[in-house]
Parts: sequence; C-alpha cells; structure tokens
Amino acid sequence: MVDPSFYRHNRESFAAALPDCTAALLFSGEQKQMSRDSDYRFFADRNFFYLTGLELPDLILLIEKTDRNVTTRIFAPARDSMKERWHGKRMDPADIAAISGLETDEVLDLEKYEEKEFDLIKNEDVGIYLDSSSVMTKPFDLKARIEKGGRKVSDLSEITTPLRMVKQPHEIEAVREAARITEEAVDEMKKLIRPGISEYELYLKLEYEMALRSSMNFAFETIVSCGRNAFYLHHSDPEKDGDGICKAGSIIQIDVGARVDGYCADISRIFFVGQPEGEDDKRMKLLELIRDLRKVAFEFIAPGKTFASLNSQMYDIAGKWLAGQGLITDNFTEEDVRRYYWHNTSHHLGLDVHDVGPRDKEFESGNCLAVEPGVYIPEWGIGFRIEDDLLVTEDGCQLLSSGKDGPEGIIVG
Repeated sequence: MVDPSFYRHNRESFAAALPDCTAALLFSGEQKQMSRDSDYRFFADRNFFYLTGLELPDLILLIEKTDRNVTTRIFAPARDSMKERWHGKRMDPADIAAISGLETDEVLDLEKYEEKEFDLIKNEDVGIYLDSSSVMTKPFDLKARIEKGGRKVSDLSEITTPLRMVKQPHEIEAVREAARITEEAVDEMKKLIRPGISEYELYLKLEYEMALRSSMNFAFETIVSCGRNAFYLHHSDPEKDGDGICKAGSIIQIDVGARVDGYCADISRIFFVGQPEGEDDKRMKLLELIRDLRKVAFEFIAPGKTFASLNSQMYDIAGKWLAGQGLITDNFTEEDVRRYYWHNTSHHLGLDVHDVGPRDKEFESGNCLAVEPGVYIPEWGIGFRIEDDLLVTEDGCQLLSSGKDGPEGIIVG
C-alpha cells in the first residue's frame, strides 16, 4: 500500500493553492451499469484519486479553507450488510482513513452530504471549486445549479494540473515499475510469435502477464496489430480473424501499458515475422529511420523545450528521409510529412496514459513523457512506432523504460 503521507502531502499542496474562504468538491464517481446483471469495473476520477488514493465509488471529498485553516472530509456510504451480501464488502471509516491519510472522524456518512452541499450553495461568502476536467456529469450538474443562482464556480483542475505534471519520487518509481512489468509481459508474449499466431492469442498473453504482476486496471486497452492493422493506430479488436493472423514477412505492432499504484506505462514495440528479405526489406529501412528519430528525440528533450519544437525536429528528419525514398519532394512542407507521420511524437504520462498538461508549456524537470516517433507508409504496406517512457531531468532526460529500439527480435518464419 502507498504510504498515506503521499496523499496527505498532495492535499496539503492543493489546499495551499486554494484562496481563503473557499470549498473544493471532488467526486470519485458512480458505478456504471454494463447490463441488467453486472457493472463495469470501477475506476475513480483521477484528481480525486490523486488527493485520496481511493478507488471506490460514491465518495465525495470536501476541502474547505477558512481563515487559512483547512478542513478535509470524505463522505462515504455507510456499511450495509444486505448490499454487501450481493456487491461485496464496503470499507468502513477506519479503512478509508488508513489509505487516504485522514483521521477516522474525518470520514462521514454520505447521508450527511446533501445538507452540507445545501449550506455551501446558500453561503455566498464561500467560493466553490469544482473539477472541469472530470469525465463525470456530477460536477457539471452541480456547477449548473450553482451558476443558475448567479454565482461563479472556479475550476480546481487549474490547481491539480500543475501539481500532477511535476512528478514526485513515488510517482516516478511507480511509472518505472509499470514500465518494467509491461516489458516483462512483452518478453513473455514474444515467445509465442510465429507465422499463424493470431492477434487475439498475443493480446491475451500480454494482459495475463500484466495482471499477474500488477492489477486488472491497465493503463489503456491493449493494442496488438498484425500487418496492415498497424495502420489503425488504436486497433483493439483482436477477436477478428482473417488479416489478424501473423504471416511471414509481416510486422506485429504492440502498444501496451501496465498500471502501478494508479500510474501508467505506455510502451510500443515492433516485431518482424520472418528473417529480413535482403537489403531491400522495407521493414529494415523504416526501422533505421525510427531508430534515428528516437535517438534525436532522447537527446533533444530537456527543460525549456516543447512538444512543438520536438515535433519540428522529427518532421525535418523524417521529411528528408521520405524525400530520399521518393515519397515526397525535396522542397517538402510539414503537411507533406504529416501524410506519413500521423501522430505527435510525445505526450505527458502519469495517472492517465495521456496525462494532464497544456501542450504549449515548456518541459520542466519532473515531467514524465511517453515518446513514440512513428511513420506509416501505405504505399509500402508497413508502418510502425517504437515508444518508451522517460523523465525530464534538470539537464536532459532519463529513460524509465528500457529504451530497446527494436525489433524485439527477428522471428524466424
């Protein structure tokens, strides 16, 4: 279990940034029904989780700041033996306090929340903060009710986003561990690769090996793409057959991430099925370009740089290479390059796989990034990316994953 002092520190940092005479409300979320008989696996709102460490539905976090004094409470459903009989044990206040770093008497019965909410809405001397970055409807419904009365609601994500962007030691190690688990799963999966193996079998192996080592809440839906399916960047239907079967001479694109203590890895690897087909094997030509792009990206990323400047570097290198292959002209434009360079080179990484943070902000020490240069050439029938996770340091960057530049082994057909 994560030391509760981590979440206590996060709340203290958040509260320090709150103006005086304010109240911030965060909702963990509701259990979503999948069918008449079952629910989807629950996943708490990420800002709520960042401040509490709790992955439970129907919780509400209230942080109030008055005369510079901070009061924190969590409202939680009471124990209910009949509901627990069918849906599993609920945590009692002591359990919730132990994880979140609160005192037991700061965990209140959820039935008391409505009265507190009414008092907050009625008291116009208290500024209300809600989360505009939430994926839930509850904060927006409450915001509409408050603003209907003529009051302004402030956005608490303007406080949580800068906090989440600069990772603390525990967060960095969690991403590193998630990357290690992910790569162990990939190493186990690659033992199955051969002509005739299906995307579905490789997908199941990856998720099985990650589940053994971490949790069932992975960073995102696992991607296994064989052959031309790699042209669908988020290909995630491994049950389809036909062109989902690996063949000699094809490629296998893996994009996968475990999750540790709530933090994501995001790793892409490429496998070649069958030995290189002479000097003109286009897979090897493209691999050489991707390796060059990765090397330049790792050398380029440092405090003060931006996603835009990184992309510009990548477009220049890729553009010259594409022109050399006769795919675009020598006087190419960025638009010409983007016909083959489909996605951005990098994104923030953390509690979300595409973590919070403005894309125009300069990198700073403590940012975690996933870096994934990729080029896709329909005329050649191949395209892929190789992706690793890194930490921006004071004078550059440091890999959190292995940095293997693939292919992960040329598989004999």
